[in-house]
Amino acid sequence: MKKLSMDEISLLASRDTVRKVAVENFLMSLYGSTREDALKNLSLDAKLYKWNTATRKAIRDGIELSFKK
Repeated sequence: MKKLSMDEISLLASRDTVRKVAVENFLMSLYGSTREDALKNLSLDAKLYKWNTATRKAIRDGIELSFKK
């Protein structure tokens, strides 16, 4: 796992219709998680906070980028 840079997070958070604060907060707290835990937390948080599809996709893309080899 690599820690995402602020530039990487900002790029994901700047997508159309994305909830910027949600993407930033989720991805900034990602470091140290396993891929599985991150995806579980995404699923739980998305339901709890009623995140739209664009927000969920931006976070999922950030998770995948973080665990890309």
